[in-house]
Amino acid sequence: MKRYTVKDLSIEEKLRLLCSNGFWHTMDFDGKIPSVCVSDGPVGLRKEEKNEKGETVTLPSIAYPSAQSLANTWNVGCAERLGECLADDCYEKKVDILLGPGANVKRHPLNGRNFEYFSEDPYLAGEMARNYIGGVQSQGIGACLKHFCCNNLEYNRFEQSSEVDERTLREIYYLPFEIACKAKPVSMMSAYNRVNGRYASENKKGFKVLREEFGFDGAMYSDWEAVRDRSASAKAGCDIEFPFSEKNYNQLIEDFKRGKISEAEIDDCVERVLNLAYRCKEMQKGKGVKRTVEERLAVAEKIAAESIVLLKNDDQILPLKKGKSVCVAGCYAKPERGMLAGGGSSQVVSLTEKFDGVALLEERLGVKIPYEGMYYYDKVLGTNGYGDWTGKPFNGRNHAANAEICLIFAGTGAPFEYESYDRPNMKLPYVQERAILDLAAINPNTVVVLFAGSAIDVSAWADKVKAIVYAGFCGERGLNALADVLCGNINPSGKLSETFPAHFESSPVAKAYTDTMVTCYEEGLNVGYRYYDRHPEAVRYPFGYGLSYSSFVYRDLTVKTDGCSAEVSFILENTSEMDGKEVAQIYVQECSPVVYRPIKELKGFVKADLKAGERKTFSVTLNERAFAYYSTADDAWRVNDGTYRIFVGSSSQEIRLCCTVRIENGKLV
Repeated sequence: MKRYTVKDLSIEEKLRLLCSNGFWHTMDFDGKIPSVCVSDGPVGLRKEEKNEKGETVTLPSIAYPSAQSLANTWNVGCAERLGECLADDCYEKKVDILLGPGANVKRHPLNGRNFEYFSEDPYLAGEMARNYIGGVQSQGIGACLKHFCCNNLEYNRFEQSSEVDERTLREIYYLPFEIACKAKPVSMMSAYNRVNGRYASENKKGFKVLREEFGFDGAMYSDWEAVRDRSASAKAGCDIEFPFSEKNYNQLIEDFKRGKISEAEIDDCVERVLNLAYRCKEMQKGKGVKRTVEERLAVAEKIAAESIVLLKNDDQILPLKKGKSVCVAGCYAKPERGMLAGGGSSQVVSLTEKFDGVALLEERLGVKIPYEGMYYYDKVLGTNGYGDWTGKPFNGRNHAANAEICLIFAGTGAPFEYESYDRPNMKLPYVQERAILDLAAINPNTVVVLFAGSAIDVSAWADKVKAIVYAGFCGERGLNALADVLCGNINPSGKLSETFPAHFESSPVAKAYTDTMVTCYEEGLNVGYRYYDRHPEAVRYPFGYGLSYSSFVYRDLTVKTDGCSAEVSFILENTSEMDGKEVAQIYVQECSPVVYRPIKELKGFVKADLKAGERKTFSVTLNERAFAYYSTADDAWRVNDGTYRIFVGSSSQEIRLCCTVRIENGKLV
């Protein structure tokens, strides 16, 4: 096939190429150039097709753990393997580009799409995104990094302006995209919202940073129906509008005729669209499906197992022991398809239709377990929350009275966490909180399992129960992994990728100015733990927190320096009788900064796999950027001479090791 260039296309073809072909494809001019098919897929491929009746249906596909759950693994290998599996799904359904991952920082705990994003920390979000993209593209399928930029709420997302200062943009909201660009994504998607008054699809300043500083060399396209002015977005560097809009296309033609947009500006976009089309086809040469469906499901289960976070475990009530009588309450133990996931464009029609967590526990414990749904999953919003009683809460109370341990499966799910909609509060639905309080009053040995895509306010009931297990949105093999964690076949190793504040009102965004058109990012750099480090009283469970059935000792922190680079080494020992995994987190603090800086910032992490009684040395290299801040005076990253502390911790609020280093004349000493 001849490879066409910009010079080979007429102006009519160039203008048409910038406006896509229908909903999911780029324009191909009847096979003249390759057509590229894109499809939703941050947590599993969501491919739409017409059935024999002409109806648009979503094809079943593997439902993987959500991005939020993936980040709770703190395992970049999991991100890479997930990407590889998603590539296999794409080959099977003839998709060239997967619309994911989402790398937006989780600024606001009520954002309806938080489950699609990795973390409140830009470094963790960037590293997970980079490895996810690397996994997808290593198999020949393209990735689409999204949503650039500051798409941190769903409220009036088509018009809201995110008002953010330049330093905060660079250090918090741009940083995940900067890190992820190291994986060379073939494409990126702009957001719906405005950034400092400018629509994200017309963000020429931001696109320039991506291309000239971050090395992004792919095609930029709009989020679906996000373009208001096709000429303005093209002039800014938005290469493709999705989906096709006849109105916008006709206006683009008129604008060109009137000289509002030049052919040179059009050619810049056209060249990137052509490069995308040929690049995608070249990437796929000699590649195809590598894993069977069952092998991919096994990967999904492994990721789910590593993502589960043990938040509380008083009296070591977990793991469950054979011989103990157990009851289960809560409809999430036997969820319908799609319940344990967020809603919107990323929601997958799973391969599995029916789920039974009770049966999975019965298999592992070898006993019959009484079950009562207690409340149901209601898709209609109510004034006091969601859902209602099943009509048989007395069964659940009787089961709790007769069992030694009571398990309650609670949570949110679609449409409680949903694209285009923000949560009204951080609490569980009222009927669920009431059930937890009632059953815990009857049986103090109560364990709550939470299925949610973001932080939950547990203040009403956390002190009344013995254990809390945060299962997140764990995908279609998540209940298998959860049953193994509850029964001790798998040692929990997930850590929170976002802070659980005591209440929404104690979060840094609770009092920030917002109206129908503007959201002011008044907290600046103080996003997530950067804020809570100065307000520890506002935290229920800190960033990076998670318990284990094992115990770990940290010791012997050493630092070797080379210029402005530091190799941080330390010993981790599993002092228990059970194999386990520990996430060690490395933070950096500038002791006497000349500009405002957070108390400490995450700059590295290790997920250590240790046998019972095993001891290992681990090392993380910190480069110059680990010590730097973005200077708006110089429009550049700067490292000040002075004293710095390097912390190693098991969470942001549990520091185990600390050492001090100095930078003199730009070098570590």
